[in-house]
Amino acid sequence: MNDNIYDVLIIGAGPAGLTAAIYTSRELHKTVVLEKAVAGGLPATTHLIENYPGFPEAIAGNELMERIKAQALRFGTELSEFSEVKSLVKEEGIFKTDIGTRIYESKTVIIASGSAPKVLGIEGEERLRGRGVSYCGICDGPFFAGMDVAIIGGGNSGLQEGEFLLKFVKSLTFVEYLPYMPASKILQKRLHDTGKVRFIVNHEVASIDGDDFVESITIKPRTRHESQKIDVAGVFIYAGFVPNSAFVEGLAQLDKAGYILTDERMQTSTPGLFAAGDIRSKQIRQITGATSDGTLAGIFAGAAIEGH
Repeated sequence: MNDNIYDVLIIGAGPAGLTAAIYTSRELHKTVVLEKAVAGGLPATTHLIENYPGFPEAIAGNELMERIKAQALRFGTELSEFSEVKSLVKEEGIFKTDIGTRIYESKTVIIASGSAPKVLGIEGEERLRGRGVSYCGICDGPFFAGMDVAIIGGGNSGLQEGEFLLKFVKSLTFVEYLPYMPASKILQKRLHDTGKVRFIVNHEVASIDGDDFVESITIKPRTRHESQKIDVAGVFIYAGFVPNSAFVEGLAQLDKAGYILTDERMQTSTPGLFAAGDIRSKQIRQITGATSDGTLAGIFAGAAIEGH
């Protein structure tokens, strides 16, 4: 067989993909990881991670992911950043992964491409993106020092980013569509106790307003028609995620939301094709769950290689 064929090709260098690479490379399977941006995934944009075992004092998201990446590289994993997958096919038992400038061939593939922040699709969101509209507090928080800022979404992701933003901003207003804040109680209490945060539930954002930059948001109750404006200089959106699975349609079975269906071995409907992490169809998406998925995908991809 062609020596240029990889044993394992992993799509996505987040916690699931890099953990899978640790397991496959450590077993001396020729492994390459393709990442459309930089390694680390969404956890690398998280200020502090408090619920990853082994770090009682918490750890910065980018530091945790750098450690996991270093461990994968130590065992011989090849990593190709800024390599976005355009298509994936299987021909005569070999997977062919096209990134536009090159086609990789491999015996097995582990999809760990995760998900991307969901856009609201409201007036002003796209027009003011990068001009006050952001999806990453870690990336853009310092630009809003001393300003009033809104966060759309009351889940754990939004509140965790809010903790980071409080280092810089004057105040935070959370707007949540549900009639309650879905984030963990400890996060809610911690932010509430700062005296710089208010929570508005059972409301939706009708528009993000401003000429050249964000100046305000217009919100309205879900049960009534009146609306109100809130003056803010920045809007951070955490309204859920969309799976990065478009390239695998037709090759793996997806659920209604576009997440990949697997069995307990992380195997998809196509032999030799596995999925791990947030791209999988499941109820809970946490870093620990992603590393667990990556472990299983790495082990069972290795088993598939032995029988290739």
